Amino acid sequence: MVTKKAKNNKLNISQSQELNVLRTIVEITNSELDLDVVLKEIVSVMTTATKADSVFIYLFDDKKKRLLLMASKTPHKKELGKVHLKAGEGITGWVARENKPVAIKKNAYKDKRFKNFDVLPEDRYEAFLSVPIVHKNKAIGVVNVQHKKAHDYAANTIILIALIVKQISGVIEHARLYEEMKQKALQFDSLVKVSQSITSENYLDEILNLIVVVTAEMLNSKICSIMLLDEKRKELFIKASQSLSLEYQKKPNVKAHGSVAGEAMKMKRPIEVYDVRKEQKYGFRDLAVKENLTSMLSVPMVVKEKAIGVINVYMKKPHHFTKEEIDVLQMVTNQAAVAVENTNLMKEALKAKEALETRKLIERAKGVLMRLSKATEEEAHKLIHKKSMDSCKSMKEIAESIILMDELQRGK
Repeated sequence: MVTKKAKNNKLNISQSQELNVLRTIVEITNSELDLDVVLKEIVSVMTTATKADSVFIYLFDDKKKRLLLMASKTPHKKELGKVHLKAGEGITGWVARENKPVAIKKNAYKDKRFKNFDVLPEDRYEAFLSVPIVHKNKAIGVVNVQHKKAHDYAANTIILIALIVKQISGVIEHARLYEEMKQKALQFDSLVKVSQSITSENYLDEILNLIVVVTAEMLNSKICSIMLLDEKRKELFIKASQSLSLEYQKKPNVKAHGSVAGEAMKMKRPIEVYDVRKEQKYGFRDLAVKENLTSMLSVPMVVKEKAIGVINVYMKKPHHFTKEEIDVLQMVTNQAAVAVENTNLMKEALKAKEALETRKLIERAKGVLMRLSKATEEEAHKLIHKKSMDSCKSMKEIAESIILMDELQRGK
């Protein structure tokens, strides 16, 4: 018979454990932001609180729609981030999907929901306690506690684990947010590199090639390409791509009308295709299969309300582009558009300057012919033009020759 005093002692021990756990969680929250460090500390807290032989923490990857093993008590460096489960797969996946804990006293590996991993010896442990990590009513992960021998998980133990899990959900989300901020910092660092190249005096080809390389690395895409519009032919042609595939680089131009890229230009907004191999508007489905291309994001390059091209990003596996990824690519696209526009303006300025210089030379040459042969201005112009046609040289070259001969004869 358990005395009232004994019951009170048991309750006091549980309260003491809870207080220690809370203190530790608060310390972790206030001192660490690195996700790996946070998870390692949480595993330590779990181990101490439950005297477990094994502790695993799985986190849900929203992009890949699966649970990834992110931390463990025993060393599993090669397996972390690689061992994965779909929602509903194994006991862990079931706990995540159903948002309910599971406690198995013995023979856990015989449970019909169990999924075995050859790389995890802990799969042969007898006792198994799995609790969902819930944040804002959504399972973001699972904590597994295991014992080598049969172990009856008492109600107060499960309550303690539930308390720990409740506290760590916020800590994990905080650490994840920090990781996202670090990732954004890296992305913006890449954007700075692009910006620096755009403001330099490099040629347009070099600038655009740098943009596609940086963008592919930033979004972890298989292919990133920049296509510019040929206004006369109403076609888009590849101007830059980091793809090593000659077949992709040499693929025919894309009609602006009726294509995915053309639609993005027409609508002046990003267009996402989950699988280009099945998209009717995508004209190179066979090439997509050969090059292992699936999801595509096409973002228009717009300058002064006019679409001049697109940046296309392709992924190897089906992928839903996040708002952050779309925003980042839009920023890169805007800068690429500025680079193209600035180069075009520079070309036009150089052409105008060259045209003005040519005009001045022709005027000087006409003056020489008018002085030497008493020709009229119109006759002098016709002579320069005829000589240009007969010799297949530009009027500028003919004018320079006339001026040079006159200067030599006059001893200048």
